[in-house]
Amino acid sequence: MIIFKKNDHLDFPFYLEEETMAILEISVVPIGTNDTSLSAYVADCLRILKKEKVRYELSSMGTNIEGNLKDLFKIALKMHQIPFKKGALRVLTTLKIDDRRDKKGTLAGKKRAVENKLKRKS
Repeated sequence: MIIFKKNDHLDFPFYLEEETMAILEISVVPIGTNDTSLSAYVADCLRILKKEKVRYELSSMGTNIEGNLKDLFKIALKMHQIPFKKGALRVLTTLKIDDRRDKKGTLAGKKRAVENKLKRKS
């Protein structure tokens, strides 16, 4: 657990000292809307990703994004704000981060590694 003192002045997103490439999975869910469909919120979140020009993949349950970890945190915050801008009073955002320091991780590379293992004989 990281404990911050009252006088700590940390730049958002905190104090990442090096440029690290990571993969972030994000799911942004507005709670208490008048509609069960979330596709309009998802579309607005994807507009942010297009504007930021990051590599991403949409899935049925969330979105995977690859890029600099600091940038990914900033992008996640922008995506989290979308439902509030559309009138939601509560938003549940879930993040998963794959931050690998021994080599650069990519969305395509992760898939390729699994596909290569599937080709091997058991």
